[in-house]
Amino acid sequence: MPKIKKKPKKVKKVKKVEKVEKPAPEYPLVREKYFEAEGRRKTAVARIRLFTRGEKKFLVNTKSLQQYFPTFELQQIAQASLEKMKSLDKFRVSAKVKGGGLHAQAEAIRHGIAKALVLFNPDFRKRLKAAGFLRRDPRMRERKKFGLKRARRAPQWQKR
Repeated sequence: MPKIKKKPKKVKKVKKVEKVEKPAPEYPLVREKYFEAEGRRKTAVARIRLFTRGEKKFLVNTKSLQQYFPTFELQQIAQASLEKMKSLDKFRVSAKVKGGGLHAQAEAIRHGIAKALVLFNPDFRKRLKAAGFLRRDPRMRERKKFGLKRARRAPQWQKR
């Protein structure tokens, strides 16, 4: 049998790349300290930041609390965890909320503020947990099934 010559393997040439040092980004000398947490309810998600310094405001999506939540009840729900710890005038609250309705957004803000307060002071945990502010409400809307009008609503039956 004749011997089969194998083709030599191709060798790839690797170019050496010199590492270029990037200049460090310039941050302001004083960074504001804040405590960040995320609160949820149904499909609403709230990202909360509690600032210890600065003017004591409550902003929701860059609007004031009174502008964003028109009813007094929704404002009370959003501030409930701060009221429970008697620290309404101690923090500047910044909340970014999306998804869900207004009521779910208010409850998501309450949940997020409670989590951020626990990060600020772990002693708050017991009182907030007893009030039920640290538990995420698991109730969600059930999905629509095929062949039905909604999750469980069947089409109306007709005899003829």
